[in-house]
Amino acid sequence: MLLSHPDRQALKALDDQLSNRFINLDPAGYFVIYLNREAGLICADHYSNAINDKGLATDPETGEVLACKGNLKRVPTAKFRGRTAKELGKLITEDTQPCPLSYLDHALYLGREFQRAEACLLSGQEYIQD
Repeated sequence: MLLSHPDRQALKALDDQLSNRFINLDPAGYFVIYLNREAGLICADHYSNAINDKGLATDPETGEVLACKGNLKRVPTAKFRGRTAKELGKLITEDTQPCPLSYLDHALYLGREFQRAEACLLSGQEYIQD
């Protein structure tokens, strides 16, 4: 059963609200997710970070706060590529040691993002990481 239009709007509003909550950042690092449409791949580049006393991600080398938006001129610690969300998730959580995740909520977030990225890859829609 498809949800009616008002139900979809309410769910979108709930997701938007949840996206704006405070979260504890994973000290194991963060991922930048994007699509390589030509190769048919979901890409996830992993970056290291340190967390300062305010809970903000900082560059472990310079101590500078890392902005969520803008051009980061950092080199990823690892690059992961997969054709599906499941393949990419398995590669990161089962095939990579040590696992570049230390928080379960971070793993759940990545799973949601990989699913969204896969749907966009298949549909041709634009993918923007949440």
